[in-house]
Amino acid sequence: MKNNIDLKVLTLEKLIQAISSVDKRLYQQTIKAINLNLTIRNWIIGYYIAEYEREGADRAKYGDLLIDMLSKRLTTQGLARCDRRELYRYCKFYQTYPQIVESLTPQFVSELALPVEKQKKVESVTPQLAMPTRNLIENLSFTHFSELIEIDDISKRLFYEHECILGNWSVRELKRQIDSLYYERLGLSKNKKKLVKMVSKKTERNKPGLAIRDPFVFEFLGLKPKEVVKELDLESALLDKLQEFLLELGYGFCFEARQKRINIGGEYCFVDLVFYHRVLKCHVLVELKADNFRHENVSQLNTYVNWYKKHEMTVGDNPPVGILLCTRKNSEMVEFALAGMGNKLFVKKYQLELPKKKEILKFAEAYLD
Repeated sequence: MKNNIDLKVLTLEKLIQAISSVDKRLYQQTIKAINLNLTIRNWIIGYYIAEYEREGADRAKYGDLLIDMLSKRLTTQGLARCDRRELYRYCKFYQTYPQIVESLTPQFVSELALPVEKQKKVESVTPQLAMPTRNLIENLSFTHFSELIEIDDISKRLFYEHECILGNWSVRELKRQIDSLYYERLGLSKNKKKLVKMVSKKTERNKPGLAIRDPFVFEFLGLKPKEVVKELDLESALLDKLQEFLLELGYGFCFEARQKRINIGGEYCFVDLVFYHRVLKCHVLVELKADNFRHENVSQLNTYVNWYKKHEMTVGDNPPVGILLCTRKNSEMVEFALAGMGNKLFVKKYQLELPKKKEILKFAEAYLD
């Protein structure tokens, strides 16, 4: 796209438009390049591991412990997203999409000793249906691929590849359509065009802003969750104040994490603030919503509390506690989630040791109005 601006008649308004235009175009190109490099990086990691398991000189020495040991060593060296689950995912990515090697330059293939001769054909599907490899990696992020590799049926996977690229679906939209059985519904539908039209109207389109908040992307860039998870500076500032407020109460709060990432069934969630209470001997999870109270807020927090109960409780710990604080003209909506806390003595102690409702309301009035 050429710049047709005549500098001799350039006005302030046109100058602003020109700067905005170049910023938008180059930002989109940057995001596209990041996603492409991340996809190739993860594919190559998968290839190396798969080939080592097949032909490695000392592979028998490690056996089933290979992935665990590899994960620890790579993480120690500072490599992002190399935990056990992700390494298995990279392997599956390579095995599902071996044809990605076709899109790499010959020099790149040669330098990294990639498998030029090992092209696995797409089974039981006519070649005409297969999406050109370059189209795939240029239009889909690795997070898209993470959803697609879970589809074993090749025809079904090809269908979602086409629809995702054609409709410019976000990752969330791709997952929603898979979960809602769009492929199966289309096969059973008598009026397929009408269903496609209905789905198309409601789909969430992919945007550069969505991509930069992708956990894969921001860890690849070396960013911390705090830097990208929150869309509003307001929320970050409020969390700063809330964190200080709870620590200053002096009830035994020990700060543990902020924007704590947890993995629930392959989906990443972020807990705003995590404390350990040395008196109550339990984790305290705090969620701040810069919005009116909604019933799903309680469900979300309760999910986090139950996850912590299952995965983070150790011998001597009491069940975790959740505190939800909502704002925007509803600062009085303060909910304490007491999931699994049936012991009356502990509940009584909990009521004594945790912040009083009036103290939290005082905080809300000072900072959240």
